[in-house]
Amino acid sequence: MGVGDNLKTWARRIKRDGVTLWFAGKNPRTPWYAKALGMFVVAYALSPVDLIPDFIPVLGYVDDVLLLPGLIWLTVRLLPPEVLAECRRQADEWIAAKGSKPSSRAGAVLVVMLWLAIGAAAWCWLRPRA
Repeated sequence: MGVGDNLKTWARRIKRDGVTLWFAGKNPRTPWYAKALGMFVVAYALSPVDLIPDFIPVLGYVDDVLLLPGLIWLTVRLLPPEVLAECRRQADEWIAAKGSKPSSRAGAVLVVMLWLAIGAAAWCWLRPRA
């Protein structure tokens, strides 16, 4: 198995685990802390808007390559094994039936609100004082 095949397998697992977290967020047996982190990760992962826009050279892909997989890995580790197995099965069924990941308008709103908050904070900090 070559490097390209390993990367494709890793990318499929990340995609599946992102959808797994979506189902884990709806599962009543998911601990509150895993659910909170998972819902944040899912909202961000499914958002069409990135925290760091992709058009910024190198940095634009940091969230896609490092941040998001790391957060998905951490959240998956927080799930109880039986919940993880059930949600992974649901994710596999979803991906087989739909062929794509779900989308999240809430995630897009969350990222846009974060950028607006950063912009407002920067404006307050940088504006001239009278």
